[in-house]
Amino acid sequence: MLTIPKWKVYTIIFTCLISIYLSIPTLFPQIADSSLKSAFPANKVNLGLDLRGGASLLLEVDSKHYFSEQLENTVEQIKTKLRMEKIGFEKFDITEDYITIHLSSADSVYDTKTIIYNIFGNTAQIETNKNVLILSLAQIIKSGLKNNLMAQTQEIIRRRIDETGTKEVDLQMQGDNQILLQVPGLENPEQIKRLLGQTAKLSFHLVDDSVRLSDAANGKVPYGSKLLPLDTKERGNFGKSVLVVKSRAALSGDMLTDAQTTVNNGSAVVHFKLTSVGSKIFADLTSKNTGKLLAIVLDGKIISAPGIREPILGGSGTISGNFSIQSANELALLLRAGALPAPINIIEERTVGPSLGADSIEAGIKAVVAGVVLVMLLMFVFYGLFGMVANFALVFNLLMTIAALSLFNATLTLPGIAGMVLTLGMAVDANVLIFERVKEEVKKGKSPLSALESGYNLAFSTILDSNLTTILAAIILYIFGTGPVKGFAVTLTIGILCSMFTAVSLTKLIIAKWYRTKKPKLLML
Repeated sequence: MLTIPKWKVYTIIFTCLISIYLSIPTLFPQIADSSLKSAFPANKVNLGLDLRGGASLLLEVDSKHYFSEQLENTVEQIKTKLRMEKIGFEKFDITEDYITIHLSSADSVYDTKTIIYNIFGNTAQIETNKNVLILSLAQIIKSGLKNNLMAQTQEIIRRRIDETGTKEVDLQMQGDNQILLQVPGLENPEQIKRLLGQTAKLSFHLVDDSVRLSDAANGKVPYGSKLLPLDTKERGNFGKSVLVVKSRAALSGDMLTDAQTTVNNGSAVVHFKLTSVGSKIFADLTSKNTGKLLAIVLDGKIISAPGIREPILGGSGTISGNFSIQSANELALLLRAGALPAPINIIEERTVGPSLGADSIEAGIKAVVAGVVLVMLLMFVFYGLFGMVANFALVFNLLMTIAALSLFNATLTLPGIAGMVLTLGMAVDANVLIFERVKEEVKKGKSPLSALESGYNLAFSTILDSNLTTILAAIILYIFGTGPVKGFAVTLTIGILCSMFTAVSLTKLIIAKWYRTKKPKLLML
């Protein structure tokens, strides 16, 4: 009776020891700057915005712009295929969800549908009316595009804001097309807003010198070319505000492998390196177009248009454009992080000062300490020695919760602290159920050993039911909640799972050891 297998004893002891080890970096953050740093894990619980202070930005991704761009790319793809097959068409109309193709002849409908199915597969939805085809993107395609858009945007934002991975940036999805960005410890968000204000789509286009700018300005732009504005800083170099460039990019920014700021003749420039494929394309481009201008376009503006003096075969080059050191550094960072697939709008901005964060930490610590002390005092008053065992388990419940949060590099907020305080109360609630059950068994005349065994066994189902219902409620909060509510739900769930271990397994091990050592004839409850 009241026996615990050796493997279970070792498991309980090991779990307690590993919890102490994992929680040390969080409880003693000064270890990170000491010689003991390598002896402990790097993972720890990070303080959230409301505890540490910092900047919070709610970002909205322009998904309509993204879908419009995808439709335009699709149109160009279809046009290219139609020309290859020598199928005539009059025009293409693009709306939010549809592409309308007006063919020159109704006889070409079947061949055009075949081309579209080859591009999109059987998911393409096509309606026909004489020589007109209406192509609509299936909902599954749009859903997949949107998921890719949000995932890619989130990753690029992270790389832009936290290239080194040391700023503890927190990114959370909010609804269908919004992202909550929180950067603890940041007091001035202006640099972040500049970094997010550009999509940073870089491309290289040959300048079309076959047309006069006056003609292009009047709408006489040759097919396959377009008019683009020059960046304000570059207009003085050319004496004009626009240039005509080839519509099709000769090289895109996604072929860059690195971008760094350097100084050339006293001016800041951005030195870039290309992938192996990009190097071959760039070498071929510069070899065949020596003497021509190459426009470097960033977000629809020409930031530089240098002349190609000789073939560039090394797979690298420089971007100059009257940059300051700061603007060159920012451009290099944007190019390294990659282009945003769609523009981002900042719809809400909030800054929390470090003094307010410090006040929140102090208030949170006071709440936890007060809760722990009061609970421990009541347990000791009502249950004596057994209450002290429950208090000992309560300490390990707190350590295990911190250790579990550390494993996930979780961010602790004020609602998270509230979840921890609630968990402490629920942890001793399990012990109260066990001890009260033991009391009832003693009153029935059972021996101390039998009363203890029955108390733990009979109370377990009640403890399990109550904790499962709480965990279910926490899961619902996590699914439907946002931000701080999710933090509360996660902390509460982890704390409850830890409390089931400490309140049942750990206290049972301690009481079983005490009983075998003391062999009391009466239980002081």
